[in-house]
Parts: sequence; structure tokens; C-alpha cells
Amino acid sequence: QVQLQESGPGLVKPSQTLSLTCTVSGASITTRNYYWTWIRQPPGKGLEWLGAISYSGHPYYSPTLKTRPSISRDTSKNQFTLQLSSVSPEDTAVYFCARGSNPRPRGPLNGTDEYDYWGQGTQVTVSS
Repeated sequence: QVQLQESGPGLVKPSQTLSLTCTVSGASITTRNYYWTWIRQPPGKGLEWLGAISYSGHPYYSPTLKTRPSISRDTSKNQFTLQLSSVSPEDTAVYFCARGSNPRPRGPLNGTDEYDYWGQGTQVTVSS
């Protein structure tokens, strides 16, 4: 059984860097053709794709976030990490990690079946 678990601080101050880690069990993040993904859902809004890292370590990012996100991995711990710089209250959301078969979403995220395993999500609030 594949399981993903997000971890990180629940409260981040504006202008700081948000850092979240996803720990994967039941599967290796180096298994071919899987993409380990970060998605978020702001309050009252739909799901937003942030980026992903491939089984070979290549990152992909949402162009709307410009240069703010960085996704890395630690294969020895079977973890991947999201860092989002210069956060503002607009970054307040529930953040999810998930496993997909494509580097970027092929369609709308809401109702998608592109991701077969998800973490439970972690609330991140940006506030001073």
C-alpha cells in the first residue's frame, strides 16, 4: 500500500520560505514513470498544481509561480520537498503531495483521476 504523508510548519510569516516534506512509503520515488507532485487548495478555491519531481529527479514547476517554488528529493529517505519562497497570505492553503504518471496535469485537477495516491494534506497559514 502506497502512502504519502506531508509534514512541515502550519504557520509561516509573510516573506519567509515555506518548506514542506512528503514522506513516501510502499513505493520508491525512483520507480520509473512516476512523478511526485505538489498540489494545494486555497480556502474556497479549487485545486492548484504547483510542481512535480520525476523519478529521475527532474523538477517541473507551475509557470504562474514563476521562480518561487523549488522541489527536491532525498532518495535515501524516500522523501521529496517543496520550498516556496516569498510567501504571502495568498499562499494560505491545504497542501497535498500526490503520485502521478505525467509531469504536468493534462486537464482540470478537480475530479481528476491523474493522481492515484494522495497525502492527507496539511494546512499552511501565512500570517504575521
